[in-house]
Amino acid sequence: MVVVSPIATLHPERGLVSKTSILLADDNSSVLAHVSKMLQKQKDYKVVATICNGATVVGECLLLKPSVIILDISMGEQSGIDVARELRDSGCTSKIIFLTVHEDTDYMHAAMGAGGSGYVVKSRISLDLFSAIHAVLSNKLFVSPSLLNEPA
Repeated sequence: MVVVSPIATLHPERGLVSKTSILLADDNSSVLAHVSKMLQKQKDYKVVATICNGATVVGECLLLKPSVIILDISMGEQSGIDVARELRDSGCTSKIIFLTVHEDTDYMHAAMGAGGSGYVVKSRISLDLFSAIHAVLSNKLFVSPSLLNEPA
């Protein structure tokens, strides 16, 4: 078993502070750049990888052991839902937050059933992403509020 030490920085007032490691996976390079930039502005997060296809996510997760994986559902050849199932089957313990255009409860249920802890719709990324990260790191589920208000 390989033990990877957490990413840490020296904070002048608090001493050594661990950063939350995050892996981003989305087939849209604009979304990857936008989310990466959002996260890099926060002192508590470290983007350890940006991946543009589902096929390499599992291997990178097993190598990097990120705390959080932000995963698109629609990733071309392999869906994020399938990737999440593979991650769970491989023993990956990273928290998975789905970031998607699918503002649909069927997709949300499938994503959460595949091992997701968070579901953020891209139209609400600036409103919901940091709340989702905080929630999943606290072992809570997060779903963009727009889905919770969807009529039955």
